[in-house]
Amino acid sequence: MALLPPSTNSDYRGAPISAGFLALSSVTTIVPGLIHYFLPDGGAGVIGGVDLSTRADTIIALFAWYGALQIPFGILILIIALRYRSLVPLVLLLTILMQALGAYSGWFGKGSHSGHHPPEHYGSAAFVVLGTLFFMLSLRDRRAQQEPTT
Repeated sequence: MALLPPSTNSDYRGAPISAGFLALSSVTTIVPGLIHYFLPDGGAGVIGGVDLSTRADTIIALFAWYGALQIPFGILILIIALRYRSLVPLVLLLTILMQALGAYSGWFGKGSHSGHHPPEHYGSAAFVVLGTLFFMLSLRDRRAQQEPTT
């Protein structure tokens, strides 16, 4: 049995640029995951500006744990964008949901109390807008649009 089933790219009818956007978003998931997992402070202090004077060990461990989730998730997103494009709309929708929840928390919810906004807060909000555009494009049937009308 093969590790990966046959490609479903021929079944995808949405805009190819949406799959490209999903592939790009995989990189913006994998790279932060690598930073969170391998940087000594997980990026919490040097990038995120988190005060590590109290409970640094717990904060760094949580960043590493999140990085450990981001790396395989990003790889899965990349595999879907390149090989299983029929899943692009679903994965875009779920990623939009994930980023929207993160943006809400960072700007208005649990993570908003310090007034400081690390790069991820801005990136999540931008992703929701761009992701929604590419999600809508992924749902458009490009083959139906190319057929001549008589």
